[in-house]
Amino acid sequence: MKVLVVAVGRVRGDLASAVGEYETRAARYWKLDVVEVEAGAKGRNPDPDRVKDAEAERILSKIPPGMDVIALTRAGRSLDSRALARALETRAVNASPGVAFVLGGAFGLGETVLRRSETHLAISAMTLPHEMARLVLAEQLYRAGTILRGEPYHKGA
Repeated sequence: MKVLVVAVGRVRGDLASAVGEYETRAARYWKLDVVEVEAGAKGRNPDPDRVKDAEAERILSKIPPGMDVIALTRAGRSLDSRALARALETRAVNASPGVAFVLGGAFGLGETVLRRSETHLAISAMTLPHEMARLVLAEQLYRAGTILRGEPYHKGA
């Protein structure tokens, strides 16, 4: 099954290699495609709604029709690793064309992206830098693959 990650902005700094490593690992289990779109914040005092709307347009243009969309947001549902693995497995078994995980920019996700999303998923109730959220998502996609194949990586109950 295809797994698409659409993220606002690039991963820079110390986390870049870790994100790359887990995205490479996750690609062993999923047809993984990662697309980065330009962040909309420009200038000293950008208007958050304008920024989110501009980013939303860029995000939605990268998601193929028919793909399930999961918006990553603090207000979303919490899933443990096994539940995420089962959710991905169910989509694969039901011949879903794929799932797109969407990570927003500094101001979050625009309303059009939230409305297009079938699921709102919380990685954490805390606000995370986008690089950290992307790392956690990549690691969880890798972990979900190992869980579904019965591999020993996942030690959780």
